Amino acid sequence: MNERGIPGHPSYRGRRIGHRDDSVDPPTDWFDPAALTEQSTAVDLLERPASYRRPYVDHSAPAYPAQDHPSFPPGALSITPEDVYEVLGADADDLLADADVEVDELIRMINAETTVMPPLVLPDTVADLDASEEAPPEMVEAISDWKRRFLKGAVAAVVLTLTGAGSAAAAMDKSVTVEVDGKEREIHTYESSVGEVLEDAGIEVDPHDALSPSPQSEIEHGETITLDRGRLLTLTVDGEQREEWVRSVTVGQALRQLGVATDGAWVSANRTMPVPEQGMTLEVKTAKSITVVNGGAEPRELTTTAVTVDELLRQEGIKLGEQDSVTPGSGGQLSEGTTVRIERTGTSTVNVREPIEPPVEEIVDNSMLKGERKVEEPGEPGEKIVFYRVTTRNGEETGREKIDERVVREATPKVVRVGGKEPPNSGVWSKLAQCESGGNWQINTGNGYYGGLQFNKQTWDAYGGEQYAAYPHKATRAQQIAVATEVRDARGGYGAWPACSSELGLS
Repeated sequence: MNERGIPGHPSYRGRRIGHRDDSVDPPTDWFDPAALTEQSTAVDLLERPASYRRPYVDHSAPAYPAQDHPSFPPGALSITPEDVYEVLGADADDLLADADVEVDELIRMINAETTVMPPLVLPDTVADLDASEEAPPEMVEAISDWKRRFLKGAVAAVVLTLTGAGSAAAAMDKSVTVEVDGKEREIHTYESSVGEVLEDAGIEVDPHDALSPSPQSEIEHGETITLDRGRLLTLTVDGEQREEWVRSVTVGQALRQLGVATDGAWVSANRTMPVPEQGMTLEVKTAKSITVVNGGAEPRELTTTAVTVDELLRQEGIKLGEQDSVTPGSGGQLSEGTTVRIERTGTSTVNVREPIEPPVEEIVDNSMLKGERKVEEPGEPGEKIVFYRVTTRNGEETGREKIDERVVREATPKVVRVGGKEPPNSGVWSKLAQCESGGNWQINTGNGYYGGLQFNKQTWDAYGGEQYAAYPHKATRAQQIAVATEVRDARGGYGAWPACSSELGLS
């Protein structure tokens, strides 16, 4: 590689006299070679005539940048040989050799060729600085970037002018494909890195974008730079909202990237729709297997995309009564495996026909022993309609309250004749019964004798016992005593109970 253009190199000749020196016109020079004794800047290199007006400056506003701004770093706007070598890169010596020009002469030629310069955009803080303050890093960076961008094109233009379309000089001009979100454009650039190419093309890279290769990577002719813009996705999944960043994908692809289950899910946008560069709001309701128990009905399993119990009830057309309840509550969230229970509680009024029992009218008959009853007239039941308020839960009756009734037919009274006569010698018969049966008037010993006074069936029937009951032990104490009295009187004493009458001294 030829290093003759580097200051300090044995072959470095400094500024050449003649040859292209005659092309230098001081009134139009923007930069002087760094080797000149008097350092100048692109702003104050020469005193221009008062009538000269720069074509790129708005003369209604103050000069920009300020011609003597005290905050500019010394020599910040001067071109040095090092600047040129940085711009030309690894092929610097070959390019200078092809152009047959020294580096300081190239700087003078750049001045001669430059009529319009790009605007220098300084930070807003510059206006607030005074002469005693050191230039802030952001100002130095802005000036360096401005100089580099200007020199890229200026150096290439001069070298190409000197060499025609020489291959070495033409190598500075790269054709690069920039693909942004799948859309390609071809860019011609003198820049050497990915970041510089994009900056020169006015393409900004945001923190959530995906760039390949990286901004620091060197870029060669014919290569492709791929930029996927980040898109802010405001995503709500089953009522839970979050923000996610995705790239140039469709809605379906974005959901798969984020791990959202979409099989059977409801999505608020078409899944094949590209996510817009400005982002979007998206809602997803995932499919859930749940069980619904509706009142007393059998449990039912179903799949739903509903997020809440309210939404499920609307989807299934299930209506709740005023007294019904649901678990989880109507605003409760649904998830996989949830069981929704609906308690059906209601009240209704029912009419029931019921019989009216006949009222009993008793007639006392002193010819009958006390305890004896004889139905004279059976009477006839009446009928009524009773109104009940019935409470049910899940189809089962849990309460019944009588609220009214209406008599349809009155009942006919039942007339019963009752005995009013005291049994004779009831004290003797009680003692005899105590001896015979232990005083148990309803005993059935199983040996053919019945009741407190141990009648056999034949004696009981012979003395009128059948009018009271088929067997003695089924009759009352008074009725058994009445039959016993008939036996005693007919036989002339208590001989029908020989053992006990002897024991008790009865004759």
